[in-house]
Amino acid sequence: MIYQKLSKRQKLAMLWWQQPKFLDRDAIICDGSIRSGKTVSMAVGFILWSMSRFNGQTFGICGRTIQSLRRNVIIHLSDWVPPDLHIEEKQQEHKLIVSDGCGRENVYYLFGGRDESSYTLVQGITLAGALLDEVALMPQSFVEQVTARCSVDGSKLWFNCNPGGPEHWFNKKWVLAAKEMNALHVHFTMSDNLSLAPKIRERYERMYTGVFYQRYILGLWVLAEGLVYDFGEANITDDCPEGAEYYISVDYGTRNPCSAGLWSVTGDKAVRIKEYYYSGRESNRNKTDEEHCDAIEDLARGYTIKRVIVDPSAASFITSLKKRKFKILAANNKVLDGIRRTATYLKDGNIKIHRSCVDSIREFGLYCWDEKKNDDSVVKENDHAMDDIRYFCNTIMRYKVKKNTELPPAAAALL
Repeated sequence: MIYQKLSKRQKLAMLWWQQPKFLDRDAIICDGSIRSGKTVSMAVGFILWSMSRFNGQTFGICGRTIQSLRRNVIIHLSDWVPPDLHIEEKQQEHKLIVSDGCGRENVYYLFGGRDESSYTLVQGITLAGALLDEVALMPQSFVEQVTARCSVDGSKLWFNCNPGGPEHWFNKKWVLAAKEMNALHVHFTMSDNLSLAPKIRERYERMYTGVFYQRYILGLWVLAEGLVYDFGEANITDDCPEGAEYYISVDYGTRNPCSAGLWSVTGDKAVRIKEYYYSGRESNRNKTDEEHCDAIEDLARGYTIKRVIVDPSAASFITSLKKRKFKILAANNKVLDGIRRTATYLKDGNIKIHRSCVDSIREFGLYCWDEKKNDDSVVKENDHAMDDIRYFCNTIMRYKVKKNTELPPAAAALL
């Protein structure tokens, strides 16, 4: 059983079911900042509770995907729980068998709540309890199906998550209504993780800005509003450094603008030294794929381009680029992940924009959250340079900057 001294909130999240004043609660909700120790406390607590209260029963352990669940929880369980508990994983059947060596044994099925169709995976099963890790990332239909399957007498629900927007369905139905749902609500901050070194905590606090700082560091359910990026003179440079590598990122458009940037990269630093930006709507003329490829060749002239990063949906444009011998890398186009990384790299000085890249600089001053929606959407205007910069950060710079993770050889070869 490997973990260091626990904070009061971690102990509560682990052992709340033993305390007389909480015995009648049907659920526990642990939300708050990242790296606050929610996951380990709840995972250990869930196993201890289920093994002490039941024998021969079936439970559910749920994550966004089974892969993320294994990575974040399952592979660590044997180190976390007391040594007298034996955990056997049957990967093909997506289940764990936990026994105590004294005849007590329970089965724990693993489920991934990835999309609206995921609820069908849980239909028909009867559960004595469920742990839902990162529940705010799961669709409501899946979570409601899991809760409906927990029909064994004495069953309890264990939820943990990092916050989203205030209108998020889980915040409204469970967090704000914890009393009505007969749930114990425990709010975590990084200070609850006593094993987190001060330097690591400070690093995380430096990593995020804006809405991501409020959610991931302060652990608040807040609305994404205003400008997406905190961008200013500190992010602009007059230098065009010679790079160890050069990349081009492209957000392809015909009627909408086509935006591309040439990046000079050395180590974990990158400068957007030149760009191409063309709006068919403003020019009242749409360019062909070949004309856009001509512009990319002009942008690349004089440089050895390691990869061109393009949204994979731009199939015909990619074909034209390949005919011109460009090496293509499909962009990771996850919007929120890309925005979060771009904001971090801007704040930490990992990326800078040359002063001549006027369209990028203009869009940084206009790119904003859509406050009419409640799903962390951005306004789909003035976002084309923003998209190609996001592709670059989310596909290339995430590996250049990531100091603590060895890059898989296959990925290293591409970058």
